[in-house]
Amino acid sequence: MAKIILTLLLAWVVASMPLLAQVSLPPNLPSEKFHLYLLSGQSNMAGRGRVEPVDQVPHPRVWMLTRDNKWVPATDPMHFDKPDVIGVGPGLTFGKKMAEADTAVFIGLIPAAAGGSAIDSWQPGGYHDQTQSHPYDEAIARAHAAQQTGTLHGILWHQGESDSKPELANTYQKKVTQLIERFRTEFHDERLPVVVGTLGDFYVSHVPDASQINSLLRQLPTIVPYSACVDASGLTDKGDQTHFDTKSARELGSRYADAMLKLESGRKK
Repeated sequence: MAKIILTLLLAWVVASMPLLAQVSLPPNLPSEKFHLYLLSGQSNMAGRGRVEPVDQVPHPRVWMLTRDNKWVPATDPMHFDKPDVIGVGPGLTFGKKMAEADTAVFIGLIPAAAGGSAIDSWQPGGYHDQTQSHPYDEAIARAHAAQQTGTLHGILWHQGESDSKPELANTYQKKVTQLIERFRTEFHDERLPVVVGTLGDFYVSHVPDASQINSLLRQLPTIVPYSACVDASGLTDKGDQTHFDTKSARELGSRYADAMLKLESGRKK
Protein backbone atom coordinates (compact mmCIF):
# COMPACT_ATOMS: atom_id res chain seq x y z
CA MET A 1 0.00 0.00 0.00
CA ALA A 2 2.80 2.38 0.90
CA LYS A 3 4.43 1.77 -2.48
CA ILE A 4 1.16 2.53 -4.27
CA ILE A 5 0.71 5.75 -2.31
CA LEU A 6 4.29 6.81 -3.08
CA THR A 7 3.79 6.10 -6.77
CA LEU A 8 0.58 8.15 -6.85
CA LEU A 9 2.28 10.98 -4.96
CA LEU A 10 5.20 11.09 -7.41
CA ALA A 11 2.79 11.08 -10.34
CA TRP A 12 0.91 14.03 -8.83
CA VAL A 13 4.14 15.99 -8.26
CA VAL A 14 5.31 15.43 -11.83
CA ALA A 15 1.91 16.40 -13.23
CA SER A 16 1.96 19.58 -11.15
CA MET A 17 5.39 20.75 -12.27
CA PRO A 18 5.60 23.52 -14.91
CA LEU A 19 6.21 21.84 -18.24
CA LEU A 20 8.81 24.34 -19.31
CA ALA A 21 10.51 21.89 -21.62
CA GLN A 22 7.31 21.65 -23.61
CA VAL A 23 6.81 25.40 -23.83
CA SER A 24 8.02 27.23 -26.90
CA LEU A 25 7.69 30.61 -28.51
CA PRO A 26 4.72 31.01 -30.86
CA PRO A 27 5.88 29.43 -34.15
CA ASN A 28 4.85 32.41 -36.27
CA LEU A 29 5.89 35.20 -33.91
CA PRO A 30 7.03 38.14 -36.09
CA SER A 31 10.52 39.33 -35.21
CA GLU A 32 9.22 42.87 -34.72
CA LYS A 33 6.96 41.55 -31.94
CA PHE A 34 9.84 39.89 -30.11
CA HIS A 35 11.70 42.72 -28.37
CA LEU A 36 15.25 41.85 -27.36
CA TYR A 37 17.34 43.44 -24.60
CA LEU A 38 21.02 42.79 -23.92
CA LEU A 39 21.93 42.57 -20.21
CA SER A 40 25.57 43.58 -19.89
CA GLY A 41 28.09 44.61 -17.25
CA GLN A 42 29.40 42.80 -14.20
CA SER A 43 28.05 40.97 -11.15
CA ASN A 44 25.22 43.32 -10.16
CA MET A 45 23.72 42.91 -13.63
CA ALA A 46 24.27 39.16 -13.51
CA GLY A 47 22.63 39.09 -10.08
CA ARG A 48 23.79 37.86 -6.72
CA GLY A 49 20.55 38.12 -4.72
CA ARG A 50 19.06 35.09 -2.96
CA VAL A 51 16.61 33.28 -5.23
CA GLU A 52 13.08 33.03 -3.83
CA PRO A 53 10.08 31.06 -5.19
CA VAL A 54 8.62 34.15 -6.86
CA ASP A 55 11.82 34.56 -8.87
CA GLN A 56 11.25 31.19 -10.51
CA VAL A 57 7.72 31.91 -11.68
CA PRO A 58 7.91 32.64 -15.42
CA HIS A 59 5.89 35.25 -17.25
CA PRO A 60 4.25 33.86 -20.42
CA ARG A 61 5.76 36.59 -22.58
CA VAL A 62 9.22 36.97 -21.05
CA TRP A 63 11.97 34.70 -22.32
CA MET A 64 15.71 34.38 -21.85
CA LEU A 65 18.54 33.08 -24.00
CA THR A 66 20.36 30.16 -22.38
CA ARG A 67 24.09 29.62 -22.44
CA ASP A 68 23.68 27.42 -25.51
CA ASN A 69 21.54 30.04 -27.29
CA LYS A 70 18.11 28.51 -26.78
CA TRP A 71 15.00 30.41 -25.77
CA VAL A 72 13.32 29.34 -22.51
CA PRO A 73 10.87 31.06 -20.16
CA ALA A 74 12.83 33.56 -18.07
CA THR A 75 13.48 32.75 -14.42
CA ASP A 76 16.24 33.47 -11.94
CA PRO A 77 19.07 32.79 -11.82
CA MET A 78 19.34 34.06 -15.37
CA HIS A 79 23.09 34.42 -15.84
CA PHE A 80 25.78 31.74 -15.84
CA ASP A 81 29.01 33.72 -15.44
CA LYS A 82 29.88 32.30 -12.01
CA PRO A 83 27.62 29.29 -11.36
CA ASP A 84 28.47 29.02 -7.66
CA VAL A 85 27.21 32.51 -6.80
CA ILE A 86 24.62 33.48 -9.43
CA GLY A 87 21.27 34.72 -8.17
CA VAL A 88 18.63 37.40 -8.60
CA GLY A 89 19.53 40.43 -10.69
CA PRO A 90 17.51 43.26 -12.26
CA GLY A 91 16.82 41.46 -15.56
CA LEU A 92 13.71 39.45 -14.74
CA THR A 93 11.78 42.31 -13.13
CA PHE A 94 12.84 44.52 -16.03
CA GLY A 95 11.51 42.01 -18.53
CA LYS A 96 8.20 41.52 -16.76
CA LYS A 97 7.59 45.27 -16.48
CA MET A 98 8.41 45.77 -20.16
CA ALA A 99 5.99 42.98 -21.07
CA GLU A 100 3.21 44.49 -18.99
CA ALA A 101 3.77 47.87 -20.63
CA ASP A 102 2.95 46.39 -24.05
CA THR A 103 0.80 43.27 -23.99
CA ALA A 104 1.13 42.84 -27.76
CA VAL A 105 4.82 41.86 -27.63
CA PHE A 106 7.13 39.21 -26.22
CA ILE A 107 10.33 40.15 -24.39
CA GLY A 108 13.62 38.35 -24.99
CA LEU A 109 16.40 38.85 -22.43
CA ILE A 110 20.00 38.15 -23.44
CA PRO A 111 22.14 37.51 -20.31
CA ALA A 112 25.72 38.57 -21.06
CA ALA A 113 27.17 40.06 -17.86
CA ALA A 114 30.45 38.81 -16.42
CA GLY A 115 31.06 39.19 -12.71
CA GLY A 116 34.18 41.13 -11.83
CA SER A 117 34.78 42.36 -15.38
CA ALA A 118 36.45 45.74 -15.81
CA ILE A 119 35.36 47.91 -18.70
CA ASP A 120 38.66 47.23 -20.51
CA SER A 121 37.49 43.65 -21.07
CA TRP A 122 34.40 45.02 -22.82
CA GLN A 123 36.11 45.66 -26.13
CA PRO A 124 36.85 43.43 -29.12
CA GLY A 125 39.26 40.72 -28.03
CA GLY A 126 39.03 41.71 -24.36
CA TYR A 127 39.53 38.82 -21.93
CA HIS A 128 38.28 38.38 -18.37
CA ASP A 129 40.22 35.79 -16.43
CA GLN A 130 37.70 35.31 -13.59
CA THR A 131 35.12 33.90 -15.97
CA GLN A 132 37.61 32.81 -18.64
CA SER A 133 35.53 34.66 -21.18
CA HIS A 134 35.63 37.46 -23.73
CA PRO A 135 32.71 39.55 -22.42
CA TYR A 136 32.27 41.92 -25.37
CA ASP A 137 32.80 39.35 -28.10
CA GLU A 138 30.49 36.84 -26.46
CA ALA A 139 27.79 39.44 -25.82
CA ILE A 140 27.87 40.45 -29.48
CA ALA A 141 27.72 36.83 -30.63
CA ARG A 142 24.76 36.06 -28.34
CA ALA A 143 22.89 39.16 -29.42
CA HIS A 144 23.36 38.28 -33.08
CA ALA A 145 22.10 34.76 -32.39
CA ALA A 146 19.04 36.21 -30.68
CA GLN A 147 18.39 38.54 -33.60
CA GLN A 148 17.59 35.53 -35.76
CA THR A 149 14.19 35.47 -34.03
CA GLY A 150 13.72 38.98 -32.67
CA THR A 151 14.56 42.67 -32.89
CA LEU A 152 17.10 44.31 -30.58
CA HIS A 153 15.39 47.16 -28.72
CA GLY A 154 17.93 48.18 -26.12
CA ILE A 155 20.90 47.50 -23.88
CA LEU A 156 21.19 47.56 -20.09
CA TRP A 157 24.59 48.24 -18.55
CA HIS A 158 25.55 47.96 -14.90
CA GLN A 159 29.26 48.00 -14.21
CA GLY A 160 31.92 50.11 -12.54
CA GLU A 161 32.92 48.47 -9.30
CA SER A 162 36.03 47.03 -10.95
CA ASP A 163 36.95 50.48 -12.27
CA SER A 164 36.53 52.31 -8.96
CA LYS A 165 40.24 53.02 -8.64
CA PRO A 166 42.08 56.34 -9.04
CA GLU A 167 44.03 55.15 -12.08
CA LEU A 168 40.86 53.93 -13.85
CA ALA A 169 38.02 56.22 -12.82
CA ASN A 170 39.31 59.25 -14.73
CA THR A 171 38.94 57.51 -18.08
CA TYR A 172 35.72 55.64 -17.30
CA GLN A 173 33.27 57.99 -18.99
CA LYS A 174 35.27 57.99 -22.21
CA LYS A 175 35.37 54.20 -22.23
CA VAL A 176 31.63 53.85 -21.60
CA THR A 177 30.92 56.30 -24.41
CA GLN A 178 33.15 54.33 -26.74
CA LEU A 179 31.47 51.09 -25.70
CA ILE A 180 28.04 52.46 -26.54
CA GLU A 181 29.32 53.66 -29.91
CA ARG A 182 30.71 50.18 -30.61
CA PHE A 183 27.43 48.55 -29.67
CA ARG A 184 25.45 50.86 -31.92
CA THR A 185 27.86 50.41 -34.82
CA GLU A 186 27.78 46.63 -34.41
CA PHE A 187 23.99 46.54 -34.42
CA HIS A 188 23.60 49.20 -37.14
CA ASP A 189 21.43 51.45 -34.98
CA GLU A 190 22.81 54.86 -33.97
CA ARG A 191 19.74 55.46 -31.79
CA LEU A 192 19.73 52.14 -29.96
CA PRO A 193 18.55 52.94 -26.41
CA VAL A 194 21.10 52.30 -23.67
CA VAL A 195 20.37 52.52 -19.94
CA VAL A 196 23.17 52.51 -17.37
CA GLY A 197 22.89 52.31 -13.60
CA THR A 198 24.83 53.83 -10.72
CA LEU A 199 26.68 51.80 -8.11
CA GLY A 200 25.02 51.24 -4.76
CA ASP A 201 25.41 53.71 -1.88
CA PHE A 202 26.75 50.83 0.21
CA TYR A 203 29.62 50.37 -2.23
CA VAL A 204 30.47 54.06 -2.40
CA SER A 205 30.56 54.18 1.40
CA HIS A 206 33.68 52.03 1.54
CA VAL A 207 35.16 52.64 -1.92
CA PRO A 208 35.33 56.44 -2.27
CA ASP A 209 36.44 56.37 -5.91
CA ALA A 210 33.09 54.80 -6.77
CA SER A 211 31.50 58.21 -6.25
CA GLN A 212 33.42 59.47 -9.28
CA ILE A 213 32.12 56.55 -11.34
CA ASN A 214 28.57 57.43 -10.30
CA SER A 215 29.06 61.08 -11.15
CA LEU A 216 30.28 60.15 -14.64
CA LEU A 217 27.39 57.73 -15.16
CA ARG A 218 24.85 60.39 -14.18
CA GLN A 219 26.39 62.79 -16.71
CA LEU A 220 26.26 60.26 -19.53
CA PRO A 221 22.76 61.18 -20.84
CA THR A 222 23.97 64.76 -21.41
CA ILE A 223 26.77 63.43 -23.62
CA VAL A 224 25.29 60.38 -25.32
CA PRO A 225 21.90 60.75 -27.05
CA TYR A 226 19.26 58.07 -26.48
CA SER A 227 20.82 57.03 -23.20
CA ALA A 228 19.60 57.21 -19.62
CA CYS A 229 20.96 56.63 -16.14
CA VAL A 230 18.99 54.99 -13.34
CA ASP A 231 19.98 55.86 -9.81
CA ALA A 232 20.58 53.08 -7.29
CA SER A 233 20.28 55.45 -4.35
CA GLY A 234 18.41 54.00 -1.39
CA LEU A 235 18.93 50.38 -2.38
CA THR A 236 20.54 47.92 0.00
CA ASP A 237 23.20 45.23 -0.21
CA LYS A 238 23.08 41.56 0.71
CA GLY A 239 25.52 42.10 3.54
CA ASP A 240 28.74 42.19 1.56
CA GLN A 241 28.78 45.94 0.75
CA THR A 242 29.04 45.05 -2.95
CA HIS A 243 25.96 43.28 -4.29
CA PHE A 244 22.29 44.27 -4.23
CA ASP A 245 20.05 42.08 -2.13
CA THR A 246 17.08 40.39 -3.78
CA LYS A 247 14.54 43.11 -3.07
CA SER A 248 16.87 45.84 -4.28
CA ALA A 249 17.83 43.91 -7.43
CA ARG A 250 14.13 43.71 -8.33
CA GLU A 251 13.65 47.42 -7.63
CA LEU A 252 16.67 48.23 -9.79
CA GLY A 253 15.10 46.22 -12.61
CA SER A 254 11.91 48.23 -12.27
CA ARG A 255 13.87 51.47 -12.49
CA TYR A 256 15.66 50.22 -15.59
CA ALA A 257 12.30 49.45 -17.20
CA ASP A 258 10.93 52.92 -16.44
CA ALA A 259 13.99 54.51 -18.02
CA MET A 260 13.89 52.23 -21.07
CA LEU A 261 10.19 52.87 -21.65
CA LYS A 262 10.84 56.61 -21.57
CA LEU A 263 13.71 56.28 -24.06
CA GLU A 264 11.63 54.13 -26.38
CA SER A 265 8.77 56.62 -26.23
CA GLY A 266 11.12 59.48 -27.14
CA ARG A 267 12.61 57.45 -29.99
CA LYS A 268 9.18 57.07 -31.60
CA LYS A 269 8.69 60.85 -31.84
